[in-house]
Amino acid sequence: MDFRDRHVVITGGTGALGVAVVGALLEAGAVCHVPYRSEDEAARFPHRGNGQVSLAALGDLADEAAVNKYYDGIAKLWASIHIAGGFAFAPIGDSDKSLLMGQIESNLVSAYLCCRAAVAAFRRAGGGRIVNVAARPALEPRNGASMTAYTAAKAGVAALTQALGEEVAKDGILVNAVAPSIMDTPANRRSMPKADYAAWPKVEEVAATILFLASPENAVTRSAVVPVYGTS
Repeated sequence: MDFRDRHVVITGGTGALGVAVVGALLEAGAVCHVPYRSEDEAARFPHRGNGQVSLAALGDLADEAAVNKYYDGIAKLWASIHIAGGFAFAPIGDSDKSLLMGQIESNLVSAYLCCRAAVAAFRRAGGGRIVNVAARPALEPRNGASMTAYTAAKAGVAALTQALGEEVAKDGILVNAVAPSIMDTPANRRSMPKADYAAWPKVEEVAATILFLASPENAVTRSAVVPVYGTS
């Protein structure tokens, strides 16, 4: 896949999956735009010294004005990949309105606003690609027991992807999403020490699917929410 001289936004690019996506994009020649929330995560970001990477302190991706300003500052945007989000494992009794709204803001609202800003940029440029990140419970809600707020928010991301993909296809904009199961990350291993890690998809494997959906080689796939479960 050839991303030479193509500008790509990666929200959540400093996280485990984001680092893998940015690394793969850099190998493919992309210019990567990575917004971040805290200086600590920016300092730990392994690609921060790469000349093809532009880091920017954006803060809250649910801030419409901030998101619009950020996207307006990127010329010739080709793709926007939305990995940023939040997670809450909590039964309904512990999931008050504040927790629910936090999940909706960090997952659905952030993806919606970034999609909206990206579509405006793509229409100026003549087309582009969007890849959202949903989750397995978005496709299989029964697997979302004890994380209902998170499941509802990610289901919204899946629905957003399908509806928007139909809306903007005529503009040469292809919108898709991936839906990972539990990924093999150090944090997930620490929280589930007895799990079968071999069955979990690797972040590099999920990144490969994201890269295809965001690439010029993807000429026909739109409105898809692609399961990336490994063998789990």
